[in-house]
Amino acid sequence: MKTVLLLYGLQGSNAPHWQSYLQKELSSLGYNVLFPQFSNNLNPIKEVWIEEAVELIQNNDIDIVVTHSLGNILWFHLCSDERLKALHVEKLLLVAPPRDLSAMSVVETFFPYTLPKSLHASEVLMVGSDNDEYINVTELSALAKSLHVEKKIVNNAGHINAKSGYGDWPWAKEWITN
Repeated sequence: MKTVLLLYGLQGSNAPHWQSYLQKELSSLGYNVLFPQFSNNLNPIKEVWIEEAVELIQNNDIDIVVTHSLGNILWFHLCSDERLKALHVEKLLLVAPPRDLSAMSVVETFFPYTLPKSLHASEVLMVGSDNDEYINVTELSALAKSLHVEKKIVNNAGHINAKSGYGDWPWAKEWITN
């Protein structure tokens, strides 16, 4: 069965977040789901998260990657890491990527970032909301265009997290399994 890597953002994605839902749903279908708990998700340090993610990726054959919020930025950094230049996944789902948040001291080490030359994926979809406090539709559209990826806008979904009602998100499971 396929291996799915879930990369979360600041403070993690514990239940009732949709990534926790996704982990349970995909595991019940026989997927190998990697949902790493990176060091200090309340005050993350980019270099630490990158090292932990690189080790995990190097020790597993990843087929699908699903990112949320700061997890998108982590993925961008990983895509530019020479140690992972041979990495290629079938599907990549980028959910609610934030704008440059370098003014937020708690995540400032992740910013700025350089857009990767490759997202290391055959199929990529970026999903955002029309009322996300961390990125507006214009910024999201510009990011999707810069990365040459398809985007989907969900109405009134906030930051697409548990706070905005995304505990169960069957759509994400369907996108992965189809």
